[in-house]
Amino acid sequence: MTDRIFALLGALNMFIAVGTGAFGAHGLKARLSAEMLAVWQTAVTYQMAHALGLLAIAALMPRFGSSLLTTGGWLMFFGIVLFSGSLYVLALTNVRWLGAITPIGGLGFLAGWLLVALAAWRGPTV
Repeated sequence: MTDRIFALLGALNMFIAVGTGAFGAHGLKARLSAEMLAVWQTAVTYQMAHALGLLAIAALMPRFGSSLLTTGGWLMFFGIVLFSGSLYVLALTNVRWLGAITPIGGLGFLAGWLLVALAAWRGPTV
C-alpha cells in the first residue's frame, strides 16, 4: 500500500512542478526579479527531481520492500515541502528568513537518497 502512496505523491508533485514551472515562466516573468525567478526555478527543478524519486521508490518497493524505502520516501516528500515550498514562498514574498528552512528540506533529500541506496544495498538479489 505504501508503494501506491508514493506513486500518488510522486505523480501529484510532478503535476504541481509542471504547473509551477509554467506559471513561473509565463505568469511571474514580469512580476519577479531575475534573482527571484531563479529561486522559483530552483524550487521547480528540485521538486521535479524528487517527485521522480518518489516514483522510483514506489517502483522499488515491491522488489526491496524495506522500511528504509518507506522512511526515505517520507524524507523526500517532506524535503519537497520544506525545500521547494520555502523557495516558492521566498520568491513570492521576498521574506528572507524562509531561506533558513530550505536547508532542512535539502537534508531530507540527502537522507532520503541515502536510505534508498542502503535499501538497494541490503535488498535481496534476484
